[in-house]
Amino acid sequence: MLKLCDVKDPGQSIWLVSPGVTVGRDQGCDLCIADDSVAKLHLKIAVKGDQLALGNVFGGARVLINGKPVSTSCRLKLNDQITVGTRTLKIIDPKVTKFKATPAKNVAWALRANHRAIAGKVFPVKDSAVVGRSEECDITFSLSHLSRRHARMEVREGLLFVIDLGSANGTYVNNRRVTESRVRRGDDLRFDTLGFSVVGPADDVGRTAVRPALPELEVMKSMDIPPNELAKEDVAQSSLMVSNHEPQGGLGEAKAQIERNANVRVLGLAFLLAAGAAGYYWANTQGILG
Repeated sequence: MLKLCDVKDPGQSIWLVSPGVTVGRDQGCDLCIADDSVAKLHLKIAVKGDQLALGNVFGGARVLINGKPVSTSCRLKLNDQITVGTRTLKIIDPKVTKFKATPAKNVAWALRANHRAIAGKVFPVKDSAVVGRSEECDITFSLSHLSRRHARMEVREGLLFVIDLGSANGTYVNNRRVTESRVRRGDDLRFDTLGFSVVGPADDVGRTAVRPALPELEVMKSMDIPPNELAKEDVAQSSLMVSNHEPQGGLGEAKAQIERNANVRVLGLAFLLAAGAAGYYWANTQGILG
């Protein structure tokens, strides 16, 4: 099966499946290219078996096949290059064509849609991109709950930030409403209910991640240690604390516990003596003892 792939950004690609695919700037296209040089619906590629046919929806000379303008339609084949505005797409066979990995510092930021209506679609973010309902926005979604200009994405020295533009329903990063916030790869970014996963370079890939301390029970579970072993560990730890720590209630509390245990034993002995005396009195009154 063949794919249509952006030459400069292999992450922007789509499988060429029947009955066909659409390419354009509109989020409704199968391959959405957030570039002002691309029309909302720029072209269509019809797929029938192993036959491919391009249709220039936009018209004019805005589509080039291997450097030659195509005003209406033409056949396509493996390795053909399609120029759409300032972008170049190529028909590839993933089993044969292998793109070199893009260096981390050159990885572009993008938003991958989680909303079921557009799930999986990727929207690149350049130096600055406005998200909203208005057609004047860089990334447009025709949804009534979005503000006309909902939020702006900015890349500052390689880092991505989101700025809410006074939207009615809010902008959220990992379910926290924000006015302005940095966002990182893997974060959940949401414009009201329209959710995305942030795609981009990792932070400090050479640094070991430090996880917040977990409760002891969770640690033991992660190490597959049974709960009863955790109890033994608690007892041993308590014994160690009593034996190694003085004042601040350590020996004092132990001494008090010893006194309480002694009182319990004295009361138990008194109860036994009283019960024996009562039994002796009852037996004597009944003449059992003669």
